[in-house]
This record gives sequence, structure tokens and C-alpha cells, in this order.
Amino acid sequence: MPFMKKHIPNLITLGNLYCGTIATIFAVQENFKLAALFVVLGIVFDFFDGFAARLLNVSGELGKQLDSLADMVTSGVVPGIIMYHLLDNASFGIPALKYFGLLLTLGACYRLAKFNIDTRQSDSFIGLPTPAMSLFIISLPLIQEYTTIEFVQYLISNHYFLLVITLLLTYLMNAELPLFSLKFKNYNFKNNVVKYLFLIASLTLLLSVKYIAIPLVILLYVVLSMIHNYGKKTTI
Repeated sequence: MPFMKKHIPNLITLGNLYCGTIATIFAVQENFKLAALFVVLGIVFDFFDGFAARLLNVSGELGKQLDSLADMVTSGVVPGIIMYHLLDNASFGIPALKYFGLLLTLGACYRLAKFNIDTRQSDSFIGLPTPAMSLFIISLPLIQEYTTIEFVQYLISNHYFLLVITLLLTYLMNAELPLFSLKFKNYNFKNNVVKYLFLIASLTLLLSVKYIAIPLVILLYVVLSMIHNYGKKTTI
């Protein structure tokens, strides 16, 4: 049993990788709904592998490296391919433009490599986490398909907008920007007010505007983190 115990978190991590590999296949085929489904499943596995490691007290260097390798596929390769297709559909005769979408994959790789050697990111994040970037990107083709708001559809089919999003997310992943983590050391409201506000606002957005809520939630996450950081600086 002890032998199996230490491998449980790694098996969960491999579940993330498995989902990411399937999502990659669907993304290449431009089946964005199923690609999004498997990315979300992979991110769920990604959350629970760390939870299982802490619960079973079997954290180790292998699990840390494996986690980043799995994230590279689910939250690095897949969003790059999706942005590649979005730019391809919006480029209007500029074939080379679509390859800029793969900057997301490069940015995710660099961020994950930094994360593995950055001891500051045990209880919070420095830069936008790759799963957040991935969720933002996988929501775009779903919003484009299901929204009835013409301006939103125009934005997502505009190559200038897509290029700005690509460059901005690539930058945010690797920026020296402290962002709060959703890990709770305790559930006291006063100590976790920003996290609770974020969760309540996110749930409200998801229930009211559905797919459009996803990029808004990511934006809210960054803005609330910046406000939280400013508040901490002014109280020091």
C-alpha cells in the first residue's frame, strides 16, 4: 500500500496529460467543444493531483516536474493550436499570421519552467497561471459560436484583437505580477475576503452570461490581484 500511495498523485497528473493529449487531437481537428471539454477535465485533474499529494503527504520533485509537463500539453499546446485556427480563420489572406498564435505555447513553456525553480510561488503565483490562460483561449471559439452579441462575434473574428490577446496573455504569464492563489489555509472571511469576493463574482458571471464570463473572470482575477497587492503595499 505505501508503494501505491506515493504514486496516486502522479497517476492523477497523468490523467491531466491524457486529457490534454485528447484535447490536442480535437483542437487540430477544429472540434473546439470537445477540445474545451477535455482541457477542463485536465485542469480538474491538475487541481486534484496537488490536493492528493498534500493529503497523502507524498509531495516530491518527480510530481512537480510531471505536473508541469502535463500542464504544457493541456494548458500550453492546446491553446496555441486553438489560437492558430482562430487567426487562420480571421487572417484574410495573410497566411503567416496564424503562426503567431503559437506564441501562447512558447509563453506557457517558459512560464512553467520558471515556476519549477521559483520558490516564491508556493502559496501564490507570479504571473498568470497557464490554466487560466488556457481557459481564456478555449472560451473564445465557444463564445463566437453561441453568443448573439454581434460586437463580440466581430471582436473574436478580428485578427488585430486576436493578436493583442495573444501578446497580452503571453506577457502576463511571464510578468512579475503577484496573483493570489485559491488555496485556503483557513476559511475565515476576513483573511480570505479577496478570494471569497472573486468566487462570488465569478459564479454570478457564469450564471448570467455563461461562456462570455470566462475571459471576464480571468480579467477580474488579474484586476483583483492588482488591487489586493496595492492594498498590502499601502498598509505596510
